[in-house]
Amino acid sequence: MTRPPPERIELGVEALSAILDRAAAAPLAATDLETLRAALATLAWLTAAIESQGTSLERLRRMLFGARTERTRDVLGEPGRDAPAGRARDERRRDRAARARRKGHGRNGAAAYPGAAQVTVPHAALASGDRCPAPGCAKGKVYAQPEPARLVRVVGMAPLRATVYALTRLRCNLCGTVYTAEPPAGVGPAKYDETAASMIALLKYGTGLPFHRLARLEQSLGIPLPVATQWEVVEGAARRLEAPYVELVRQAAQGEVLHNDDTGMTILALMSPEARAEVAADDDDAAEGRTGLFTSGIVSVGDGHRIALFLTGRKHAGENLAAVLAQRAVERAVPIQMCDGLSRNLPGPLETIVANCLAHARRRYVDVVSHFPEECRYVLETLREVYRTEAAAGERELAADERLRLHQAESTPRMAALAEWMKAQLAERKVEPHSGLGEAIGYMQKHWERLTLFLRVSGAPLDNNLCERALKKAILHRKNALFYKTENGARVGDLFMSLIHTAELCGANPFEYLVALQRHTATVKREPAAWMPWNYREALACVTSTPGPDPPR
Repeated sequence: MTRPPPERIELGVEALSAILDRAAAAPLAATDLETLRAALATLAWLTAAIESQGTSLERLRRMLFGARTERTRDVLGEPGRDAPAGRARDERRRDRAARARRKGHGRNGAAAYPGAAQVTVPHAALASGDRCPAPGCAKGKVYAQPEPARLVRVVGMAPLRATVYALTRLRCNLCGTVYTAEPPAGVGPAKYDETAASMIALLKYGTGLPFHRLARLEQSLGIPLPVATQWEVVEGAARRLEAPYVELVRQAAQGEVLHNDDTGMTILALMSPEARAEVAADDDDAAEGRTGLFTSGIVSVGDGHRIALFLTGRKHAGENLAAVLAQRAVERAVPIQMCDGLSRNLPGPLETIVANCLAHARRRYVDVVSHFPEECRYVLETLREVYRTEAAAGERELAADERLRLHQAESTPRMAALAEWMKAQLAERKVEPHSGLGEAIGYMQKHWERLTLFLRVSGAPLDNNLCERALKKAILHRKNALFYKTENGARVGDLFMSLIHTAELCGANPFEYLVALQRHTATVKREPAAWMPWNYREALACVTSTPGPDPPR
């Protein structure tokens, strides 16, 4: 079995050569010794991976650089032996798409810009009921058409704009009293208003744009926006958004299905020798001296809504899920939990109905398809039919019970045949158990009950892709900003990522949502459940139609 890759460090050939030169002249320093050990560990891992029977060059490339795609037709290199039912579904799907597709240039029309300002432009010379001015038309009249002609105009601007208000001042030449003009309506005393805080947070935690890049961009556009100022703005906004975030966590705990997983993250303040020593002495926080740092993603599905939570620190995904489920109402049924096969994803003593990710099991066959093409083809094409049944249930918008019956009718025979095939491969010694294919079969057999929960339990998902997509927010931040400096910084990042991605999952505009929460902080704090991404518009309409808005901060 291929060992997990060592921790990634940036080290060039020149740095290694310099270490060797220093070793020739004097004994190695402790830092140089650690660097050489890391380099040797990497070499040993690469050698073991290449020599492993279950590792191909394609799998090694994916381990080092990530996979481009895992679609069955791309993995197998050709459409393959599609089942007749599958081909028929594909043909029906293509026919429907061809009928629905409208000929045109393919560009976005006016309807694709719901966030754009809408401006009605009347005709300069005509009104409804006027005589037609066309030559030769003496008696005709013009009338308004039901749909106006639409023109989309896109203009560029800085992400954050600044306005300097020159308030006129008048001074009495006798008593010296100075009279200053009042600022325009809506212009408060704060230099950075709610829209500025929302845009900075959205760029940083929603799209992965680091503070220093935004600072350089704004400086080049003539609007100074230092990194320290950006942090002060978003930290202040996070304090005002604490109530809706806490309510979001509480409602996530009530979900019917909870997906969870984690990815690595760096918090500089927790990587010091002093912080590591504290962890080693704290059995509750990190048994066995755990020093790893993670961002856990939890996506809760229930009541027609999806809630995304991000939690960064030393705890694994299962421990963070347990903390969330501690807020679950006692009268609610046991939830379904979707995760991969790692034990650290389980919430300890709290009870859940565990389903394992079918995509994770499938990926093990993708990794060895070049060594075992025919065997992997059978497995991948069988799972493709299962996913086609899932897609058909989605297209028909089936309820959970109807979806379960469809899978039981179509997917149960396929999965049963796959189970018999795997059993025969090992029993008849067609596959070496310690080969790549043997390990893929062993993993699937070990987790079979959880991998096939969707055939027995209504609402159980097939895979954990929903959480994997959510974690891309944290991964994007890690790739661009590299780390959090402190635990407080991680906490602020988790809060904004949770609110932003939940708004996106609910089809809400995350910028407008963050602005609304900040402009009505007092009202939101009194009743945060009414200000969730899926219902805040109703609460906002009530507030804006009632006199007496929240006082300015």
